[in-house]
Amino acid sequence: MSEHVEMTRRDAVCELLLNRPDKRNALTLAMYGALAQALAHAERDPSVRVVLLSGAGACFTAGNDLKDFLAGPSFDDPQHPTVRFVHALPLFSKPLVCAVHGPTVGIGVTMLLHCDLVLAAERSTRLILPFVQLGLVPEAASSLLLPRLVGPQRAAELLLLGEPLDARTAHAYGLVNRVVDDESLMEEARAVAGALAERPPEALRRTKRLLRLNAAGEIRERMNAEVAEFTACLAGEEFASAARAFFEKRR
Repeated sequence: MSEHVEMTRRDAVCELLLNRPDKRNALTLAMYGALAQALAHAERDPSVRVVLLSGAGACFTAGNDLKDFLAGPSFDDPQHPTVRFVHALPLFSKPLVCAVHGPTVGIGVTMLLHCDLVLAAERSTRLILPFVQLGLVPEAASSLLLPRLVGPQRAAELLLLGEPLDARTAHAYGLVNRVVDDESLMEEARAVAGALAERPPEALRRTKRLLRLNAAGEIRERMNAEVAEFTACLAGEEFASAARAFFEKRR
């Protein structure tokens, strides 16, 4: 388990906290590996009925840690930590709840498409999909799932323009289930996760499976297609230019 991913238990709820607040919970390869490992552990543990994801500090996650990301292995490797985590999301059979706040970027948004219930802090939440601005393409099967959820025109606007989406608009689009006060986000999220944990666990798993019936093959195929395009973009000048601008801005 990574030092920046904390796993704790509250009765039958397993809480996974992104805990790298000084870096706005930017995800490293170690964090991706820890998240994949934690989901696998929760899947195997019969005493875990629900998983709750959240982030410490100013936001849920600012997306990838670009420096660490670029130093990692090729995405062609199926054991790549990011690929392992992304592929684990649609296969997780138990309810997955997410509490989102602050500027939430890239994978922080696309992973929401695999969560069963999402709560967003009203004042601070901004959902941002900046893939095109970075010279990249979307991932986590978002090119498949987002149009199905919000419609093709809205999905095109979100992915092509990459402009921030506030909590109320995200709720209207169906990206989040509930909008709550920033101060009560975790209290509300824990209440929802606790309510799910009190439901019959086998009925929960079977219902989740029915809700996503026949989607697994399409999602896996789209993820593989996205990885191929993403890998090609990483080698291109558009991404190289965006990366240079990012690092120069950080100086």
